[in-house]
Amino acid sequence: MKKPTNNTFTPKEALQKLEHFCAYQERCHEEVIAKLYSLKMTPDEIESIVVQLIEGNFLNETRFACSFARGKHRIKSWGKIRITNELKARNISSTNITLALKEITSEEYFETFENLAERCWNNLSESDTLKKRKKFCDYMLRRGFESNLVYEKVKELEEN
Repeated sequence: MKKPTNNTFTPKEALQKLEHFCAYQERCHEEVIAKLYSLKMTPDEIESIVVQLIEGNFLNETRFACSFARGKHRIKSWGKIRITNELKARNISSTNITLALKEITSEEYFETFENLAERCWNNLSESDTLKKRKKFCDYMLRRGFESNLVYEKVKELEEN
């Protein structure tokens, strides 16, 4: 596809470009709309292109949310709270967020939590117990794990 010389795209060219954009990686509606604005499309053209992308199954917010949750949990070891907050920041509906969190089995979730907690605790070279506890808890909470899990785990680790 040739790039237009005056840096504007016809709706057809923009649609093709966005089909590739969505086929490469799952996208949320917000990302697609931002991309279309960057291509200098009008609001009417944007609406039309988004509808075409949804009809062509290039854009599916449920699929995006599920893929996002799986990936962030498995690859970045994020907890459910962080995943939920990140999806909310992308204006994903609470229904889709609930479906996305079901993608993570409780066994997988707790296994990730345990592995991350052990690794974090063992890597902290803090001699002051209170400082070590605080650093551990802050890290695990930042990762998006539930506070009750984190505080139970820190007690368990201190005893060992």
